[in-house]
Parts: sequence; C-alpha cells; structure tokens
Amino acid sequence: MKRLEVTDITQYVEENIGNFHRKRIDALNHLKLKTVLKKKNPYLFKAKYFLTAEQIIRGLTDAFISSNEETIFGDWLEGLAIFINHRTYGGWKSGITGIDLEFDSDNTRYIVSIKSGPSWGNSGQVAKMKSDFTTAARTLRTGSSGLTIVAVNGCCYGVDRKPDKGSYFKYCGQKFWHFISGEATLFTDIIEPLGHMAKEKNDAFMVSYAQMINKFTKEFTTEFCDEAGQIDWKKLVEFNSGIIP
Repeated sequence: MKRLEVTDITQYVEENIGNFHRKRIDALNHLKLKTVLKKKNPYLFKAKYFLTAEQIIRGLTDAFISSNEETIFGDWLEGLAIFINHRTYGGWKSGITGIDLEFDSDNTRYIVSIKSGPSWGNSGQVAKMKSDFTTAARTLRTGSSGLTIVAVNGCCYGVDRKPDKGSYFKYCGQKFWHFISGEATLFTDIIEPLGHMAKEKNDAFMVSYAQMINKFTKEFTTEFCDEAGQIDWKKLVEFNSGIIP
C-alpha cells in the first residue's frame, strides 16, 4: 500500500469538480416543466395551500434538484474513491456488471459496489446487488480458482453498525474511506478540497436556476391559471392524472 497525500486529492478535485457543477447546470437547462409536473403529486400542492404558480414551480424544481444532485454527486464521489484506491492499493474501475471497484490486498480480491449513503435502495435493489456480487465472484474464480474474494457495499457517508451482512460487508462513512485508502482520517481530509471554487460555481448555477424559475412560472401561468390568475386545479389534475385518449 502507498501512502496517500492530501495534495493528490486536492489536485484531483481541482481538475474534476467542474464536471459535477457542469452536470448540475446541464440537468437544469434540459428540464421540461410538463415532464416534472407528470411526476409530482398535485393533491399535495393543494393540501399545502399553494396559491401561486411560483410556489408550485419552486416545489417541483427544488425536489428535482435535490434528487438529481444526489445522483450526480454520488457518481462523482465514486470516481474520487476509485482514484484514491488506485493511488493507495492499485485498484481499478471494474468492468463486471454491478461492480464499481476491484483491488487486491493481503492475497484477497475485493469487489466493491459504491453507493452514496447507507439507505440507498429497497429490498429488491439490495437483492440485485447481492446477485451481482455472486455472479462477479463466479466470473473471477473462473479465471483463478484459488482466488479469495470479498464483496463490499461501500457507502460514501453515514454509519452502519453491523457491517457483516453474511454474504458481503457494508462499510459506510469513515469505515469506507479508511477501507479503500488505509487512512483513518480521510473522511474528514476530503471535505476541504471539495469546496474548491464552490461559491463561484454555485453563483453560476443560481443564475440558471433563477432563469428556469421565471420561465417555468410564466409557462405554468399560461397553461394552468385562469384569466383571474387563480390556479386551475381541475385542469392541473387532469393533466397529471387523467386518462390519455
């Protein structure tokens, strides 16, 4: 194992964090009002006593942004984790379905599925991951019958107090970053570099956000408000949930 330098992380972040911010803006710019309206519960907006188009638009948009950014940043953190593991253990991005990272340590091949946080999936998704682990292990043993293989579900943040899941291990937060790097403090060491140019990048994002709020509010008012400016809830619900002829 090679020791990881914080400067390595800083350089990686400076060179790659722009991809995360760029994807945030691209996702916003490609968002369509009617697409998100179809996916949200119009009854909830009525129950929360929303009276203006902007209230609905912000509710829709903020929910989309929160979910989308979690996915985008999760993918970005996966890349960071693979980079760090490659520097310390010589690991590599796996080409096996369902496996993100592979590396060798102490005569053991570790196969890792990386997720954002500990509550990442339902029972069906967890079952699919376990099946992927089984298939990956079988594939690897075909090429090397004596290979010791350990499967790990790695989560970038959070805590799981019972990491031994029987057929695999689940390492979260500090335990995960320590596992892939050998550095016990890595989970806090990476927080400062992640803020590189954050204000400047977020300012650019907020410009796109404001433009989209204005555009969607205008579109919503035209489509789903009456001449007096009141929300036409019947028309909105029919659009969201009505039977398509």
